[in-house]
Amino acid sequence: MSTPSSARRSAIYLLDQVLGEQRLMSELIGSGALDRLDPADRARAQRLALDTLRGLERADRLLKPHLRKNPALHVRNVLRLATVELALGGDAHGVVNDAVAITGAHRRHGRLKGLVNAVLRKMAEEAPLKWDTLRIPRLPKWLRGPLVQAYSAEIVSHIEAAHFAGAPLDLTAKEDAAAVAQATGGMALPTGSVRLSDHGQVSALPGYDAGDWWVQDAAAALPARILGAQPGETVLDMCAAPGGKTLQLAAAGAKVTALDLSENRLKRVRENLARTELKASVTQGDALTFQDGPYDAILLDAPCSATGTIRRHPDLPHAKDGVEFGTLIEMQAEMLDHALSLLKPGGRLVFCTCSLLPDEGECQVDEALLRHPDLRVDRDALARPGIDPAWITEEGGLRLRPDFWADQGGMDGFYIACLRTPA
Repeated sequence: MSTPSSARRSAIYLLDQVLGEQRLMSELIGSGALDRLDPADRARAQRLALDTLRGLERADRLLKPHLRKNPALHVRNVLRLATVELALGGDAHGVVNDAVAITGAHRRHGRLKGLVNAVLRKMAEEAPLKWDTLRIPRLPKWLRGPLVQAYSAEIVSHIEAAHFAGAPLDLTAKEDAAAVAQATGGMALPTGSVRLSDHGQVSALPGYDAGDWWVQDAAAALPARILGAQPGETVLDMCAAPGGKTLQLAAAGAKVTALDLSENRLKRVRENLARTELKASVTQGDALTFQDGPYDAILLDAPCSATGTIRRHPDLPHAKDGVEFGTLIEMQAEMLDHALSLLKPGGRLVFCTCSLLPDEGECQVDEALLRHPDLRVDRDALARPGIDPAWITEEGGLRLRPDFWADQGGMDGFYIACLRTPA
């Protein structure tokens, strides 16, 4: 049986890897970083690490007056995690004792357990009182600058507030969203998703084993709804993993091909298809060289910066620095062009990215229209329940931001556009 400190120790390991090695938490967890923990401690370790990453700036501001110089990253992360826990109402005795024990057990930094003890005893008094007086943590300059340029400083501050608030759990129903909402105690959203604010272990929720639903952010569920797959249509989900959109398309009765480069990520697609008893042809391959079809419709959720998902993945701004943006933007354009070549005449393609950067959304569609003069944007496809016309952009796409629906828990940042080829 694991102890409370096992979750804390694992959370600190995640912080060390994200902040020291620039590794993403999804990669760490996918490679088994938390496999030795039982499900409850695994969930707790993730929550502690995520809370700490969201509150990192505040924790550092609180700690700074009590540190003559910054200790090693591992010790700093012990202090940060404990400070966030204390600020959010954690039991001072347990938090401080665990932090001291974790530090003392470290081969290189054990001698600093006295420092950790002294600083955290001060934090036990100060953190709960001062936490809410500090500003909302800001994005790093490499990302904040481009976003302020694209939107405004005021809008970016609203986005940062949504990031800091975190994200509830959204579900997509296989058939009846109202029934899923009733069974899970969730709230039906205007766009058809179900939102749970307090959910516990996902696999223990009603309807999980029966395959009545799957986890999918409300914004991420919109591309497949906008594509509007019809029974019997041939549809390619071009970058399918983790599979939420594949499940939506299959549930609509389409003949779906789920394509992804990663065989490991496709395992999750297959697992979810089996759990929901939905059918799709799952294929491992490179979207840039894939030759099949032609298809009635294609959904291209292109690889991107994922800057729209920070409310769920606060590790991202710390694990990345933006150097890959140029390569990603070029790849997106190549994928879009190749996808168009796989469509039947008069076919439709939904292009989307979970990015807040216009270069990965609005600009991609503007440039695609210049490269393909016969291509047109289907604005009518955006006429779906719950879509605010104010979200529709000049070129006819849909721009979603984390601060939309702020009073209901926000949504991921996404760009979505439906393109049609000539008949």
